[in-house]
Amino acid sequence: MKELVVISGKGGTGKTSITASFAVLSKNSVVADCDVDAADLFLVLNPKMITSGKFISGKKASIISEKCLSCGKCFYLCKFDAVSYDDLTGKYVICDTACEGCGVCAAFCPAGAISFTERECGEWFISKTSHGTMVHARLKIGAENSGKLVSLVRKIAREEGVKEKAEKIIVDGPPGIGCPVIASVTGSDAVFAVTEPSLSGKHDLERVSELVGHFNLPLFACVNKWDVNPEITLEIEKFCVKKGIFFCGKIPYDKNVTKAQIEGKSVVEYDESPAAREISKIWGNLCGKIL
Repeated sequence: MKELVVISGKGGTGKTSITASFAVLSKNSVVADCDVDAADLFLVLNPKMITSGKFISGKKASIISEKCLSCGKCFYLCKFDAVSYDDLTGKYVICDTACEGCGVCAAFCPAGAISFTERECGEWFISKTSHGTMVHARLKIGAENSGKLVSLVRKIAREEGVKEKAEKIIVDGPPGIGCPVIASVTGSDAVFAVTEPSLSGKHDLERVSELVGHFNLPLFACVNKWDVNPEITLEIEKFCVKKGIFFCGKIPYDKNVTKAQIEGKSVVEYDESPAAREISKIWGNLCGKIL
């Protein structure tokens, strides 16, 4: 199997819409939505859940009020301000979202009044779409370790791909260059960056290229809504040539993309519009090079 990861330097570039179109255009593939902090690929691919599981990562502390002596040691030891005093009960309490799970309070509580249990941070899902299997996840509000959840989603996607003898895994990666993105691209076969024709878009592509270059992975790129600013688009193309990035194409601004989203479809399913035709060409370029 070949694994292609679609990323962008920031949100709102059209990354997920393009990934959904790739999922439709590809044959015999598994799709993974690794944007676990704000997953929205399901809005276009309309998956039907087959199975799910809990994502357990790290631990959380909580005070057993019956045992608490109200000595305040946990309050003074906590460096994350997760412990507070409840005037009504006369006991100390720990805020779930503020607790970093370091365990210091549990280790030094003289009454053994603090439980230190595993933390449920989210859920993962295996679903079926009209275009194949989709693996996705949802991180709980305020939960951390999204990079670990991304790695888990990719692992499950590979397992499903092996079962189905899939030829490709298409990953909708998170935006930016942080831990979740690193977890998305590590060990993949190629990375496809979606950028926009603006100075910030060009700068974001520069940062993405540095990240992908660190892992010595082939990088492909396109400009979405290129005709909004042809001058910057030309600068981005020149940058790609300079850095050895394979420039796959330019997608024009097209209202049919929004119309397709409203209908819960990818643009390549919705209409033979200019954007749909260009995305199809880009997919053909990618398949010719790596897939």
